[in-house]
Amino acid sequence: MCKKIIFLLCFLPFYLLSAQTNELKKFPKGCSPKQVGNRLAYNFVNARHDLYAGRYIHYAEVCTWNGALDYALKTNDRELIKQLQNRFEPFFTREKVLLPPMNHVDYNMFGSLALKLYQITNDKRYLEIGLAYADSQWEVPVNAKPEEKDWAEKGYSWQTRMWIDDMYMITVIQNEAYKVTGDPKYIDRAAKEMVLYLDELQRPSGLFYHAPDVPYYWARGDGWMAVGMADLLRELPKNHKNYVRIMEGYQVMMKSLKNHQRPDGMWNQLIDEPDFWPETSGTAMFTYAFIIGVQQGWLNASEYGSAARKAWLAMVLFIDERNNVTEVCVGTGKKNDKQYYYDRPRLAGDFHGQAPYLWCAAALLRK
Repeated sequence: MCKKIIFLLCFLPFYLLSAQTNELKKFPKGCSPKQVGNRLAYNFVNARHDLYAGRYIHYAEVCTWNGALDYALKTNDRELIKQLQNRFEPFFTREKVLLPPMNHVDYNMFGSLALKLYQITNDKRYLEIGLAYADSQWEVPVNAKPEEKDWAEKGYSWQTRMWIDDMYMITVIQNEAYKVTGDPKYIDRAAKEMVLYLDELQRPSGLFYHAPDVPYYWARGDGWMAVGMADLLRELPKNHKNYVRIMEGYQVMMKSLKNHQRPDGMWNQLIDEPDFWPETSGTAMFTYAFIIGVQQGWLNASEYGSAARKAWLAMVLFIDERNNVTEVCVGTGKKNDKQYYYDRPRLAGDFHGQAPYLWCAAALLRK
């Protein structure tokens, strides 16, 4: 009898976790991650490039491309993988002029795509491009500004600017460089940078202002932090000196986000403003961070699994008949004006929204 009780006590936590994570396993027809991911990934393959001022590949396209690749790998869709690889091939020749220069935090994250393709193909051309973007994020150019040199002298990226967006743009490429090389300098860079931003920008509420001088909790801005922490923590060794600090920042943020989730499962354009409109890109980013947290055992599976499920089912309703995510806030610079955030245009098919939906679809397909 005693042995049976001990067995049950040992087995029960695993049983409960399994039962609770089932919240993220079964979905109604039309809402499964495979159905949604397939719609959005093939939509992306046939889409035109998204360019900065008609010149360079936009980071939002890179994010969507990465998401489509992750989805294709999870479903073992070899045809989709091939199409996504073929989309990159012209960058070696006629579209080489579209490669972003290695001089800005938003530009350098392009290298994450090349490094992800290297992991799939083992083609050294991707490795060369990807590491060049990763390393130049820490190599101070001759014409760097004094404040950029100051950051570098402290061991941070010279591209540091204290915008919350950076905690995805910097960490995503350093993470991918760590994966392909195993060199701890890359994960150390990402972790050191993340702690800086946590210490400087996270508020007592657990959320983040858009910038130190803009006291508003803009959904997509906070979304970059949520995703950046979740992805970094998956790669960061648990014995790393910065692991506990980053986990603390992540969990405090997740608790606050759960408290601000709308009854319908969405989050608003300004997270803590109940009269603002529900915004899809930020919602998808928060959902992704919840999914990863539940799967990794960082978050209570019952509470956050249910919240993630509710969000996912709400998100699917915002995909139109052309397979475009709607109600996506356009690219938004900081401004100390609440009305400015309320009045931002909302687009359908903007890659800022397509990307995190694909991240969620791929994450939900993880075993």
